[in-house]
Amino acid sequence: SWIAADGRERLFLSEKAVFDGSAPIRGGVPVCFPQFAAQGDLPKHGLLRTRRWEVTAQRSGDDYALVTLAVGDDEASRALWPHAFSADITIMLEADRLDIEFGVDNLGEAAFSFTGALHTYLRVVQVEDVAIEGLYGFSYVDKVDGSGPKKDTGTQLLIEAETDRIYQKASRPLLLQAANLSLGIQADGFPDVVIWN
Repeated sequence: SWIAADGRERLFLSEKAVFDGSAPIRGGVPVCFPQFAAQGDLPKHGLLRTRRWEVTAQRSGDDYALVTLAVGDDEASRALWPHAFSADITIMLEADRLDIEFGVDNLGEAAFSFTGALHTYLRVVQVEDVAIEGLYGFSYVDKVDGSGPKKDTGTQLLIEAETDRIYQKASRPLLLQAANLSLGIQADGFPDVVIWN
C-alpha cells in the first residue's frame, strides 16, 4: 500500500489477493526475478513473487520511513534455477514520494544472466482516463497483437483498449495523468518500460 499525503491510495491491490504464499499477490509492487513474464523456462515472473522476504533494516524520521527486505536462494529455488543469489529491496516513503531500489548479488562461482522488473500496480479510478507522457520516439513491442518493434509517435499514450507494450531503452521520466491525479515515474537501471492494463 502507498497512501500519499493527499490521502489517496496510489497502488492497486486486488480484493481477491491471498497472502499465504500459495499464489502471487495481485497488486502492490511484485518483484520479478530472474525472469520477466513467460520469457523463459521458469514460472511466470520468476521465483520471488510468492517467497517470504525478511526485514533486514528499518528506520524512520519525522518525514520519512525506510525498510529493507531480503531473500535468497534455497533448495526449492535451486531446483528451478541453479544459482546462489541474494536479493534485497529497499523502500523509502516520504509524504509525496515512493522510492524503491532492487539489488541482486551473485553468491556463486559462475556468472548468470537474468531479467527482472518491479511490477507496479497503480490505482486509477478509470483506466480510460489514463494518459502517459514521455514515451514519444521510443520503440516498443506490442504484446497484444504480437507486432513490433514499432515507434511511438504520439505525445501521450491513451489507454483506450487492452494494452501490453514493452518500450525498449525508454530513458526519460514518465508522467501518468488520470483525471485529477498526476504521478511522475522515473527509473534508473531498468532500460525498458512495460505499460499494460
